[in-house]
Amino acid sequence: MSAFRRSLTILSIATALIAWPAYAAKFEMTPAIQGALDKQKAEATAWAADPLIVKAVTDQNTRGPIAGMDNPTWKSVRRTDPLIGAFQNNDAGKLLKAKADATHGLVSEAFLSAAAGEKVAFVEKTSSYIHKGAPKFDVPFSSGTTWQGNAEFDESSQTYAIQVSVPVNADGTAIGVLVVGVNLSEVAKAAK
Repeated sequence: MSAFRRSLTILSIATALIAWPAYAAKFEMTPAIQGALDKQKAEATAWAADPLIVKAVTDQNTRGPIAGMDNPTWKSVRRTDPLIGAFQNNDAGKLLKAKADATHGLVSEAFLSAAAGEKVAFVEKTSSYIHKGAPKFDVPFSSGTTWQGNAEFDESSQTYAIQVSVPVNADGTAIGVLVVGVNLSEVAKAAK
């Protein structure tokens, strides 16, 4: 990444962090917005049931996490690294991208995790490689129920979003988790 692009990225993150308290103060979870989020949870559940997604998670569960890869190491991997491209360009990554693109901006990110919380596929590089220990992974994986986060600025997608996550099941048991970021600007439009 060039110094200029890095400076722009830092500036955009700083601007977002400064603007976030004002945006969050104005954000109101209305019944219509919750209804739109519930609709997206149902969509995510359908995505997670796709045989290609289930197979990708099943296959990853036989391999396990990348040896030596932890969250601090992951943060140092550049978005242009072939490793990142492998997560985006595998069949599950391509499917998530197509499904996210079909929402016309409603879904700002999507990523798939296997049983140890490690990544299987994603649309854009995630902030963490392993999400085990975070509610977005632990709740759907351990309880088999959906999870919904709070409104926040998402660094990966550079949007204000609410993440929702659902289990990926095989034979009635959670084997992984699909997390979808729902763009707050777009969900507010969809709720009108």
